[in-house]
Amino acid sequence: MDITSIIGILAGLAALIGGFFWEGGGVSGLLQWNAALIVFGGTAAAVLISFPARTLRSAGKGLRIAFGRSQAHLEEQAEELVEMAAFSRRNGVLALESRLETHPDPFTREGLQLIVDGTDPGQVRQILELEMDAAELKNEGYAKVFEAAGGYAPTMGIIGTVMGLIRVLGHLTDPSQLGPSIAVAFTATLYGVASANLLFLPIASKIKSRSQLRLHGMEMLLVGILAVQNGDHPQMVRKKLASFLQSEAEGIASAGVRT
Repeated sequence: MDITSIIGILAGLAALIGGFFWEGGGVSGLLQWNAALIVFGGTAAAVLISFPARTLRSAGKGLRIAFGRSQAHLEEQAEELVEMAAFSRRNGVLALESRLETHPDPFTREGLQLIVDGTDPGQVRQILELEMDAAELKNEGYAKVFEAAGGYAPTMGIIGTVMGLIRVLGHLTDPSQLGPSIAVAFTATLYGVASANLLFLPIASKIKSRSQLRLHGMEMLLVGILAVQNGDHPQMVRKKLASFLQSEAEGIASAGVRT
C-alpha cells in the first residue's frame, strides 16, 4: 500500500478536525448524519447517473492504482532490458521465449512474444503503442469517476445547507435556536468541500500521476524491446534508456515522446 496517500488523508483529517476543536467546536457540531446522507448519498447518486455501470464497476481498480504499491522502478526494468539484449545476442531472439511465461509484466511479456514470433518491428511498435493508448484511456476513465465525485460533493453540500436554512427560516419563532440550527445547516457544506478536496480530487490526481509514470515506463520498455529485436549492443541499449532514467530521477512523468 502507498503510505504517502494514507499519511496525506490522515494528516488532512487531523488538521481539519484539530482546528475545529481548537476553535472550541464539539463533536455534536461536527457529526451530523443528515448532512452526511445528503452530501454522500447525493454525490453517489450523481456519479451513478454520470457513468455507465461498467465504468463504475471498474472504479475499484482506480483505488488500487492510487493506494497500491508502486510498480518496479525504471532502473530495474532498464537493467533487465540490457541483460535481455546481451542474452539474445548470445543465444538468439528465440531464446527469449523461455522468459515469457514467468515474466510478471504483461506489457513486456507481450512485446517479447511479438519479437519471438518474428513480427515486423513496425508492427511491434504499432501494437505496443495501441496497448499504451488503451492503458491511458482506461486510467483516465478511473480518474474521471473521482473527479466527477469531487465536482458534485461541494454542490451537494450547498444543497444540504440550503435545505437546512429553509428549515431554520420556517421556525423563526424561537430565536435562541437560530444560531445552533444555522451551524448545523452549514455542516453539509463542510462535508462537501472537505470530501472533494481531501479525498475525491486528490485520488483522481494520484491516479493520473501513477498513470503517467506507468506510461513513461511503457515507453521505455517499448524502446528497449525494439532495441533487443534489432540486436543492438547492450551498451547501446543502456544509452537509449538513459534519458528515461534521468526523467524519473528528476520527477518528470511526461509520456508523449515516442522514439
